[in-house]
Amino acid sequence: MTTASTSSDASHDALPHGFATTHWSVVLSAHASDTPTASAALNQLCRDYWYPLYAYIRRQGVRAEDAEDLTQEFLADLLRRESLQTVSPEKGRFRSFLLVALKRFLINAHHRSHAAKRGAGAAHVPFDTELAESRYQTEPGPDASAESLFERRWALLLVERVVQRLKAEAADRGKSAEFETLKTFLTAEAPGTRYADAGATIGLTESTTRVAVHRLRRRFRELFREEISHTVDRPEDIDDEIRHLLASLSG
Repeated sequence: MTTASTSSDASHDALPHGFATTHWSVVLSAHASDTPTASAALNQLCRDYWYPLYAYIRRQGVRAEDAEDLTQEFLADLLRRESLQTVSPEKGRFRSFLLVALKRFLINAHHRSHAAKRGAGAAHVPFDTELAESRYQTEPGPDASAESLFERRWALLLVERVVQRLKAEAADRGKSAEFETLKTFLTAEAPGTRYADAGATIGLTESTTRVAVHRLRRRFRELFREEISHTVDRPEDIDDEIRHLLASLSG
C-alpha cells in the first residue's frame, strides 16, 4: 500500500462552496444502508488511512505482528459497517471518528475470542506490513503519545498524498524535472539566491522560478483542501481541520 492518491468510485455531486459528496460524507449519508457507492467510499478511506491506525496500535506496546492483525480486524469491522449504526458527534470528521472507534475497539479486544485468526473470513484491506514497520521504526521516541503520533501521521499522510498528486500532474505536463527541483520550496521559504540557483538548474530565470513556486504552492493548498474534504462531513469543517492538522505537525 502506498500513499499515492487513487481514484474512488464515490459520487462527486457538488454541494455549496465546491464541496464534493465524496468518501466520508457519502458513507455517513448512507450509514443505515449498504449502498455500493458508500461501500466503495469506505473501502477507499480504509485503504488510504491505515497507517496512522497501525502506528497508534504499535505505540500501545503491541508487537508488530499483533498490530497488523488488530489493524486488519478493526478495518474489517469498519467495512462490515457495524460501527456506523450509531450516529455520534465525532463522525463529522473521519479522523476523529477513527480514533474514537479504535480506542473502543482496543478496550474491548480482550473480550473477543481469539480461537480463530483475527479477521478470518472478513473483508481484507491490503497494506504493506514491511513498509508499516519500517516507517514505525523511524517514528519519534516513546515520549510521544500514541494519540499525538496518530495525529501527526494523519497530517503527514495527507501531505504525502498531495505531493504525489503534484508529481503526477507535473509528469503529465512533461515537467517532472521542474517539480523535483522546486518541491523543496513547498515547505520552506528560501532566500532569493536559492530561487536563482534552482532556476538555473532547469533553465528558468529567478523571477520565473518565483512564479513557478507560487503556482506550485497554490496548487498544493488546493489539493490539500480537496484531500481534507474527503474526510469531513461538512464543508465548514475543512478550515478547522486544516488548522488542527497543521498544529499537529508543529507540535
